[in-house]
Formats: sequence, C-alpha cells, structure tokens
Amino acid sequence: MAAVNFLELPVETFEEAKEAPSLTYKLDLNTGRIVGKIDGKEAVRQAIRKAIITPRWKCLIYSNQYGSEIERSYIAGNASLDFIRATIEAYIKDALLPDTRILRCYDFDVTQEDNSVYISFKCDTVFGEISMKEVIEGV
Repeated sequence: MAAVNFLELPVETFEEAKEAPSLTYKLDLNTGRIVGKIDGKEAVRQAIRKAIITPRWKCLIYSNQYGSEIERSYIAGNASLDFIRATIEAYIKDALLPDTRILRCYDFDVTQEDNSVYISFKCDTVFGEISMKEVIEGV
C-alpha cells in the first residue's frame, strides 16, 4: 500500500469565498449605446432585462444557455394570452437561471392591451428585491 503524504497549510492562508463583482457597462437598451458603468442592484436589473429580451440561439456571441425563448414562442407564433400566462413564468425563470445573483422570481402578473403584453414580476437577488416590468409587443 502506498504511503499518503499530507501537505500542512497554515490556517491563515485560507480565504473566504467572495461573490464576483457585478460592475458592468450601463447599456441604453433602447438606443444600443453604452452610457457609463453600473454595479450592484442596477447591474442585476439590467442583466435580468437583457436576458429576457435577448432571443436564445439567435445571437452567436452567446451560448445556447443565454437568452429567452419569448420571441420565438410568442411573437412569431401569434400566441394567445392564455398560452402566454401559462408559460411566461417558466420562460423567464429559465432565462435567469444561469445568473447566480438571482435567487428566485415570483409574483408574475400578465395583462394584454391591443398587440402588447405587459409582464410584471419580482426577483430576490443577492442585492435585495427587484421589481421588473416588461412589454412584449407584436403578440
């Protein structure tokens, strides 16, 4: 049987694991321009919106795990409000699952006005609660 050698490390060399900073560029998603930098809660709010509005499998710079299937399922398919209400929570949670800063999403509300669907929900994040409102147009 082979002898096992242990390497002794002083306890003071270990460090607590730290959350990666969320400092990022602030994007004006309406104009497609960078307008500064943001961190913390606002960075997570932007990440939530960006993950929801980015179509999955359409942008080659992202893996197939990033984005949502909302555009493909709702806009292209003339989805009914009942179908959207039944599936929107799962689509949003699936889009946000890879982000470890987002702990849970809840209180989903879906309403329709003309060709637009209004979605509101809340997310618990490592920085606190965030209330979100999104509009899907062309449904």
